[in-house]
Amino acid sequence: MRTKMLAIGLILAAVGWTAAGLFAHDEQAAMEAAVHRSDEIVWRDGPPSLPTGAKFAVLEGDPTKPGPFVFRVKVPDGYRIPPHTHPKPERVTILAGTFNLGMGETFDATKGEALPVGTYGTWPAGMKHYVWVEGETIVQFHGDGPWVIEYVNPADDPRRAKK
Repeated sequence: MRTKMLAIGLILAAVGWTAAGLFAHDEQAAMEAAVHRSDEIVWRDGPPSLPTGAKFAVLEGDPTKPGPFVFRVKVPDGYRIPPHTHPKPERVTILAGTFNLGMGETFDATKGEALPVGTYGTWPAGMKHYVWVEGETIVQFHGDGPWVIEYVNPADDPRRAKK
């Protein structure tokens, strides 16, 4: 009986220690609860690194700084993003519309893949790709910042447009 009680005590202590280790992370302790209801999201123009017409909503973190982030981009029917890369992996979830993804240095809508609502995709840093949408489309991005977009053809970069 004593051996059983000792074994149970050791198991409980180990489980408690493991659970404490899982939840005692500094970032977790500093995090506050947040809920972003889709009908209450405030959309802003930009970011300036995307072609005109994109709306942007940051839900968590700051995509321009190191650390975790979550943001959404809403774009109108027919919106396109020319061939580009990212220096870190890209992770997206399609929330509305159809997000078409093509690979390569040249935009070719005949060679892409349609990603419907509910699709989650991830691709590695440096992968050359381009995007076009069908219908108003909302995509959620998340990852580790800073989030950066680099256009294959510098002339495609909206930040370089004459003002």
